[in-house]
Amino acid sequence: MTAVSTMVSDDAPRERWGALALLATATFLEMSPWFSASSVLAQLRVVWGVSSAAGAWLTITVQLGFVLGALISAALNLADLMKPRRLMLIGGGAAAIFNLALLASHGIISALPLRFATGAALALVYPPSLKAMATWFRRERGAALGVMVGGLTLGAALPHLLNALGGVHWTWVILATSALTLVGGLLAEWGGHDGPYAFPGAVFNPREGLEMLSDRGVRLVTLGYFGHMWELYAMWTWCAAFYADALSARGARAPLQDAALAAFATIGIGAIGCWAGGGIADRWGRTRTAAASMATSGSCAVLIGFIAPYSFPLALVIGIIWGFSVVGDSAQFSTMMTEIADQRYVGTALTLLLAVGFTLTCATIWLVPIVREAHGWPWAFALLAPGPAMGVVAMLKLLRSPEAARIAGGRG
Repeated sequence: MTAVSTMVSDDAPRERWGALALLATATFLEMSPWFSASSVLAQLRVVWGVSSAAGAWLTITVQLGFVLGALISAALNLADLMKPRRLMLIGGGAAAIFNLALLASHGIISALPLRFATGAALALVYPPSLKAMATWFRRERGAALGVMVGGLTLGAALPHLLNALGGVHWTWVILATSALTLVGGLLAEWGGHDGPYAFPGAVFNPREGLEMLSDRGVRLVTLGYFGHMWELYAMWTWCAAFYADALSARGARAPLQDAALAAFATIGIGAIGCWAGGGIADRWGRTRTAAASMATSGSCAVLIGFIAPYSFPLALVIGIIWGFSVVGDSAQFSTMMTEIADQRYVGTALTLLLAVGFTLTCATIWLVPIVREAHGWPWAFALLAPGPAMGVVAMLKLLRSPEAARIAGGRG
């Protein structure tokens, strides 16, 4: 990398891993409103009288808000012109306010704009947190960002655990997530400082995001990330419904509870996948690790729906392998972007990458239940497989390109 001073060495492991723990905790707390409404959807269906299909928009609108917020942030180069931790505080404070306003909603019509605004505010949290963490790590950066994404993965799984154990009243969930978000923002701003590997200063350039795509390496990383995101959030969103249908077909006594527990295991195992994937990528290469992860997850997407009618335990094993691999490569796309993008605009590059990737998630979250209704779960999940297949091709091309020399210390 050209962005860091060679005068600084990684000889303070306690400080950098302490910074990782603090930033990961802050990000985990700040991102909690993302699933605050979807985690209590069963209660909101009763209180607001909404259908499951309408309730899905409580998640989709957060995705769309995040996309718009990220695109605006990228156009204004906010993640490179402002301190990352300051942006995390601003975004977290705004997200807490919009999330809290759900308590004044009387139905999904008034709730959806608030969910959209919450997602837009969170666009000032996630990309800057990745850039802030990158200032602490030159070696083992993949593992460090893997730990951060692993924390977010565990946060995505926790609502399913609450449903399995018996949830609390929805208003308390909203109050708690709003408070945690504000605490996370304060922790990010006042609990630490950026590391020794600062990125060079930037000047405002609204065309920088598009100009980055002229770099072949950036384009290939972006294509790989698109394939990854085509699969990830649809799997996270609908795996509990899939398990519930499979258990109901087998006459289970408490299919919803058991399905929630299965979904928690499936998504939660991804936290370990992120950590393991980061460590492997630092040593074996990021492109190889990402390609292997997507090949595994895409295979699981094709298999699981066809296996479930014959053996639920085997389907659950495939689901856990899927959960481990589907997000195990996630941090590596962000890490590669910090290594090959114009070092003055790393924050903008990360923000733009996430913006377009999250746009794709809306399509598959919407498509899966439609295909499931028409053709069943086997084909609903199989439609996710082309995404990781495209990602594998992009990663193998990147591995064979000159840009691979800039990734993972030359490992690609």
